[in-house]
Amino acid sequence: MVRKLNALTALFALATTSFAGNFFQNADGSFKSAIERKFEKTTIAPNSLQEPSPADTDPSLLYPEYTLAVPIDHFHNDSLYEPHSNGTFPLRYWFDATYYKSGGPVIVLQSGETDASGRLTFLQKGLLHKLAVSTHGIGVVLEHRFYGSSIPTPDFSTKSLRFLTTDQALADQAYFAQNVVYKGLEHLNLTAPHVAYLAYGGSYSGAFVAFLRKLYPDVFWGAISSSGVTEAIWDYWTYFEPIRTYAQPDCVSITQKVTNVMDNIFLSNNSADISELKSAFGMPNVTYNDDFASIVAAGIDSWQGKNWDPALNDPTFDEYCATITNSTLVFPSTASLNGTAKDLITKGGWGNQSSTLTTPLLNWIGWLSTNYVSGCTSTDQDSCFGTHNPANYADDSIAATWRAWPYQYCTQWGFLQTGSGVPSTQLPLVSRTNNLAYESIICNEAFDIYTPPDVDAINKYGGFGISYPRLAIVDGEWDPWRPSTPHASPFNSSAVNRTSTVEEPFILIEGAVHHWDENGLFQNQTTAELPPKPVRDVQKEEIDFVGAWMDEWTHQNHWRRGLELRNSA
Repeated sequence: MVRKLNALTALFALATTSFAGNFFQNADGSFKSAIERKFEKTTIAPNSLQEPSPADTDPSLLYPEYTLAVPIDHFHNDSLYEPHSNGTFPLRYWFDATYYKSGGPVIVLQSGETDASGRLTFLQKGLLHKLAVSTHGIGVVLEHRFYGSSIPTPDFSTKSLRFLTTDQALADQAYFAQNVVYKGLEHLNLTAPHVAYLAYGGSYSGAFVAFLRKLYPDVFWGAISSSGVTEAIWDYWTYFEPIRTYAQPDCVSITQKVTNVMDNIFLSNNSADISELKSAFGMPNVTYNDDFASIVAAGIDSWQGKNWDPALNDPTFDEYCATITNSTLVFPSTASLNGTAKDLITKGGWGNQSSTLTTPLLNWIGWLSTNYVSGCTSTDQDSCFGTHNPANYADDSIAATWRAWPYQYCTQWGFLQTGSGVPSTQLPLVSRTNNLAYESIICNEAFDIYTPPDVDAINKYGGFGISYPRLAIVDGEWDPWRPSTPHASPFNSSAVNRTSTVEEPFILIEGAVHHWDENGLFQNQTTAELPPKPVRDVQKEEIDFVGAWMDEWTHQNHWRRGLELRNSA
């Protein structure tokens, strides 16, 4: 099922606009190094977790945090977790029972690979809030083990991280639903299966809730998997396929051709030409070609940050495309590089298009320099743009929170976004030097892992074909993660489109990127244009089918109680 999204366009002051801080800068506005960007790279869009605006009430003031002691090790018969542990750790959660009435569900937002405090706004606005209101339910934000303050071990060493698997985390969530007591509601039994538990998640946590529904069907009555990456893929080169398909065609074409210029120069192995290329982009002292190429691809990498909500939208991609497709020179300072640009284009095999590629290349150089490269004030450019130094990965203390998600993708999930995996008949959007070896540096150096991840440990739950009653699949048509979801067709021939039903909704939001159904606006922020109609429509549909699921729950409970009464008579 498809929901149409009207195009939202914006004009950008190209030469003076400062770019989204979350992509190029740390929260304090300081320069974000390549290694910091690598550590922060998850399935979550960088701007989707945001501090409340000054006009909003800080949700941390409204919703106290609580913890539930859960087992560190749920599987004492599995050698993967040896030596086993009999201990517990505090799993953090927040809840809002403002709208609760007897018979209503508990709706749990699974927070995935991040500090869950960044999800608290969803108790105030967005789909979680809407579902709590419509069903008279309790909204819960629940943290994932090894993220935020839900840390089971004294450090993030590889030995400690043996307890960080999707199976263990799924068992945490089931344990929570079966054992939690909500403060102020102690007189009520609000555990599963006495009340209906529903789960929502987006991206990794979207896959997570799909697995949760299938693995623990007697605990979770239903689940909505939004942009759920249910098919773990080691070489995830298809991440860039929705971008290639749906982004501005001239931006895609220029990016492909200039990237090919760069790759051809690397392949020539001519040190003088490679030096000329790096110097043109202001990075003459970046040692490794793959590090250099990764920085040059920053614009394309930012596509995932697009959002319908202006407060959450990262404009970096649109600004990048508007810059490189501009027919005039955006940054006058690059005029002196005109001859160099033509020379590089010729050496890169595209001399016959030098007249049309020179200005785009100069604008790309100016854009990257102004908004990122110039932020490096170190005399050692590798300290800003390098990722090969083993010392970067040595810290495994309790402060090294960055280690959690890389450990998950190095051991089980994969999703290494390469240019090398693109078929030879097609020009990639990112350099072919961005290969599995490069993307695996963090696996090698941080965890001493040199083997592919065990994607079968994830795909055993169904992968592209995962299906279960009261499991909704909701995805964005333009999402770079779509090729790893059940909506992967046509990007992956193994995925098959389905008919959407109330029992098993299967919804594709046309023009949407990454779990666009999750966030929302306060009533006084809502306009005729925002949220856009397809987001409003899909959220209404989600409310409707969850309502039908709850009708089914009520009917089944009445039948069960009647049967119990007859048996006791």
